[in-house]
Amino acid sequence: RREGQDSILEPLCFPEQPPDVPSAPSLCSQRPRAELLVYVLLKHLLLEHKLVIADVRLIADLPRYLLYWKGRFLEQPVTDFCSVIKTNSTGPVEKQDEYFLLCDILPEDRLLREKLQQKRLEEVLEQQQRERDDTSFHRVCMFCSEEFSGNRSSLLNHMAREHSFSIGLPDNIVYCNEFLDTLQSKLDNLQCLYCEKTFRDKTTLKDHMRKKAHRRINASNHDYDRFYVINYLELGKTWEEVQSEDDRELVDEEDDDWSDWRAHPVSAVCLFCDHQSDTMEQIYSHMKDVHGFDLHKLRTDLNLRFYQQVKLVNFIRRQIHQSRCYGCQEKFETRADVLGHIVAEGHVMQLPEVSAWDQPQYYFPTYENDALLCALSDSDQDEAGETSHGEDVPVIAEDVSNLRALKQSSVLNQLLKNTRSCS
Repeated sequence: RREGQDSILEPLCFPEQPPDVPSAPSLCSQRPRAELLVYVLLKHLLLEHKLVIADVRLIADLPRYLLYWKGRFLEQPVTDFCSVIKTNSTGPVEKQDEYFLLCDILPEDRLLREKLQQKRLEEVLEQQQRERDDTSFHRVCMFCSEEFSGNRSSLLNHMAREHSFSIGLPDNIVYCNEFLDTLQSKLDNLQCLYCEKTFRDKTTLKDHMRKKAHRRINASNHDYDRFYVINYLELGKTWEEVQSEDDRELVDEEDDDWSDWRAHPVSAVCLFCDHQSDTMEQIYSHMKDVHGFDLHKLRTDLNLRFYQQVKLVNFIRRQIHQSRCYGCQEKFETRADVLGHIVAEGHVMQLPEVSAWDQPQYYFPTYENDALLCALSDSDQDEAGETSHGEDVPVIAEDVSNLRALKQSSVLNQLLKNTRSCS
């Protein structure tokens, strides 16, 4: 909090399964020390310098990246490199803020990221080759007492063949010893490698992993990403995106029978409590019957367009998360206190002035896996096919004063020249 204002500096997410004990949604995961340091740095840049760096997690070498731009900002103004985003643009001038977005739309930034990515890939491939050539490898299997010496592939193949536990092909893995240390540490702490739940003893853990077929790692845990070479291959893509592209190339053009396919439940979360429902109709009914909140009525009465509904939902989510009444803006100590106040004072359907929530920052979800945003419906005017000329979609203008020079120096232009010369 700074000068009486609250900030959410990283996305929140709802739990994938309904919690056994009602509690407020928390941050997605506990961060390792290195990531916490990055978080503190990004918080400093945001609050002190109004600077936002796009896709930080995809920058191969963040210290070198920051050092480069620090030098460039000393040479030229920040506005020469960054897009300027104005918040509270419709409010009074004294309440408006300008933030600077540094991203790879700028050719110089794109080139820097590509160079750092290429250098990191070279380092990773050199490390992988050293591990392949290393004959001093010696380790005991995590699931039995058998020992393995020489090449790491013998242990990995043994775990896949004898224990049905595969972390991938040996040639796809780098920093193998550290990877195995991480997995061994989880088992020593009686933690399942897949669902990551903790058990009271090794026997219970072993039975759980066998019966639940949890003898595999959790692909959603991004702490494992650094151990797979595929994550270093393409700039701006995770291993899941690269893998999905490979899978599409293997898809047969013949029609398959998908008659037995079943969609995954939506699992939308209530605006006011931790209740989850598998359908939008159920969650709308729950909010109306239990909390007296009728989103459909608000949409109709206020003639809310789709993006206005998005901003309203994100606004209410953020206020509830910060224990603040969205109707009167009164702040409370706990989430339970603010919910009690909203009900007691009849503020459930009371919204503040439109200017309080119809702001650009509420285009961005408070909870990154908020399924409620995916099911919002357009207003009757939009459904009738009429065109709205309001501020539905945010547009960030680009500086085109030097468009000719930009085109001549762009990465795409260089790639096209190289392609023509090769052909």
